[in-house]
Amino acid sequence: MALRISLHKIRPSYILKPRGKNLKFVYYLRCALRNWIPQWWLQHHKTALLHSLEHRADKDYILDRVNYYNKLTHTSPITGKHFLADIPNEGSTYNRDTFEITRYFEPTLKIDTLFGDNTQIGTTPSIVKSRPILGENQNDVVLNLDKVRHFTFLKDKRSFASKRDMAIFRGATFQTHRQRFMKMYFGHPLVDCANTAHKSDLPAEWNKPLITLYDHLHYKFIICLEGNDVASNLKWVMSSNSIAIMPKPKYETWFMEGRLKAGVHYIEIKDDFSDLEEKIQYYSQHIDEAETILQNAHKFVRQFFDKPREELIAILVMQKYFKLTGQNTHS
Repeated sequence: MALRISLHKIRPSYILKPRGKNLKFVYYLRCALRNWIPQWWLQHHKTALLHSLEHRADKDYILDRVNYYNKLTHTSPITGKHFLADIPNEGSTYNRDTFEITRYFEPTLKIDTLFGDNTQIGTTPSIVKSRPILGENQNDVVLNLDKVRHFTFLKDKRSFASKRDMAIFRGATFQTHRQRFMKMYFGHPLVDCANTAHKSDLPAEWNKPLITLYDHLHYKFIICLEGNDVASNLKWVMSSNSIAIMPKPKYETWFMEGRLKAGVHYIEIKDDFSDLEEKIQYYSQHIDEAETILQNAHKFVRQFFDKPREELIAILVMQKYFKLTGQNTHS
């Protein structure tokens, strides 16, 4: 009987995702299975998705997101160095995630890419994971890339009010702004922060081992600091019952970080982090305001849960890309 009770109390999410992160072997299995899907089925599925658009109640929403990711408005040339056939369903997650969408199109079509943690605006229309939010960024066309790492969501059973009145940060502190944050708040009574990637030129006392995503959920607030580009923890934090605290984001991905509003979806702090303590104390005492931010964050996150719609949006993004780079496609 005791065994049955203990098993009953184990949450399914802890079994399926014991550290909270997406399981890479599941991701690679799904990628491998794509190789067995016949081309005729892909074309049938793509045609059905595109034809469904006219009758969807969320058509305007879909087209708005398509035009957000792909801001091209007139025909622009590309280098033409890469055919779709050059993007294999193997190697990097960028290849695999691009292939997931480009397999619906003719392999003779051409594409420019800026894979990796992209912080620059391309000189030609290019497929990217991330781009700067500000500036004339229309050449950077966003797809949901490296999503096994970045698109993680959690089920959090703890209420916000029951959590510790503190903020937590765990992350590699290679970047100057993260090191500045650690210097300011390491050992602070309201901030549990640590460096998870040991560097010999940083204080050894900053170093702590990795913890699970679930371990973060004991705290009311989770610090989301951009690294090379976006803050990779932001998606799962906003799906939890803890609140993201961060400076205004400078980069964006498929998650549309540029549409997040301070005080609505997250708690904004200054770029120099000087008001962090003030914000922690305020929202620890104003639970109703904090709960409103949580509900708004959850609503923002839910828009990415409709997988067929996400696929349709991505196909439309690429269809627009090929059209506005002077290439013909057959729907």
